[in-house]
Amino acid sequence: MHRIWFQFFILLGGIVVPGMLRVSGMEIYTSSEMEAMNGTDVRLKCTFKSNHPVLPNSVTVSWNFRPLIPGPEESVFYYQEKAYPPDSGRFKDRVVWSGDITRQDASITLHGVPPTFNGTYICQVRNMPDVHGRNGEINLKVVNKVALSEIGILAAAVGGASIIILLLLGIVVLVKFCRKRRSEGDVEMHTREQEWKDPTVCKPEEALHLKIVEKVIEIDSSDGESEPSSGDDEEEEGEEDDDDDDDDDGGDDDGDDD
Repeated sequence: MHRIWFQFFILLGGIVVPGMLRVSGMEIYTSSEMEAMNGTDVRLKCTFKSNHPVLPNSVTVSWNFRPLIPGPEESVFYYQEKAYPPDSGRFKDRVVWSGDITRQDASITLHGVPPTFNGTYICQVRNMPDVHGRNGEINLKVVNKVALSEIGILAAAVGGASIIILLLLGIVVLVKFCRKRRSEGDVEMHTREQEWKDPTVCKPEEALHLKIVEKVIEIDSSDGESEPSSGDDEEEEGEEDDDDDDDDDGGDDDGDDD
């Protein structure tokens, strides 16, 4: 019976102890593909994550290069507490350290990339005791000019932003114009309402009619004043005729006396 329990504890220890001593792996993050214009600088970004404290003296970074043409890998850069750039090969004086270990950044920058830099760049980070894990790989493509797709995306973004700004400005101007027209309409309507309510205010056609009536009245009054004068003249003419008749009658009487 004791032998059976002993074997059981041995088996359990074989399962648990290796799990306790197992080292966790590093997690490395890179872009899968990048594109750079010929003769420009390009930053190869590589970040990592470790379950153990990250100390400058415990982290090592290795960058290697695998060319498109099958062949051995080339060392590009090495870092441990300080940078160790290559002193020979195609990457001499072409690569600098641009990372920060305290921020878990192991990036490098390539200066003036030529077409011979086309290939795969491998980022390997180790932080003791994290020494296992997959490496990060970046496929770099050096071109003579920027791809049309990137130019199209940039132009579309700029054009879309410009159209949105113009639409917003148009909406603001339209709203201000409508408010101005509405306020002018309210003022005009208020003025008309006051004219309708005020009995002393008349419409233009009514004012014209009143002027015509006044002119007709003035003409009639002037005709009435001229008629009495003509009547006086007729009376005077009548008196003169009577005087003439009297004179004639006097002459006839004198003839009869004779």
